[in-house]
Amino acid sequence: MLSTKIEKALNAQIAMEGYASMNYLSMASWCDQEGMEGCARFLYRQSEEEREHMMRLVHYVNEADGKALIPAIKKPQMTYKSVQALFNAVYKSEQKVTAAINEIVALCYTEKDHATLNFMQWYVEEQREEEAMVRGILDRIKLIGGGPQSLYYVDKEVDKINKQLAAAEAAEPEA
Repeated sequence: MLSTKIEKALNAQIAMEGYASMNYLSMASWCDQEGMEGCARFLYRQSEEEREHMMRLVHYVNEADGKALIPAIKKPQMTYKSVQALFNAVYKSEQKVTAAINEIVALCYTEKDHATLNFMQWYVEEQREEEAMVRGILDRIKLIGGGPQSLYYVDKEVDKINKQLAAAEAAEPEA
């Protein structure tokens, strides 16, 4: 059974993951409109992944005899100054999610909730991977620079990362 504090924190995380999903969906749409198909595919995948993270939390809260709350999602930003600005926003979003997950983990220790602590370890590792991936994209954007063909090369690099992620997912055994 979840303590009130843990349930509240997990429901806040459900809201955060839901917003991240819609935010990445908005970003993907912007990329589509700007002709960056590779970036759009990557962000559509990220949107779906964040939704899956939200759903994991919903199921866990309900299975742990809590009440998962499905929040209204505020409207995400719709336009970006540049693809670099967009990926900077992705990175800040991932850092915010990491901080929130770390707070839940700390709360699990305080509340002596070992089951939720164990459940949250997947999120800890997932966030480490997410932040490293986005830092890598930002590094590539810096290396490519801002010349006239830069968007083409950034789009190709992000699409390459997306294809690697898809291949890795396909290779994973079903849980």
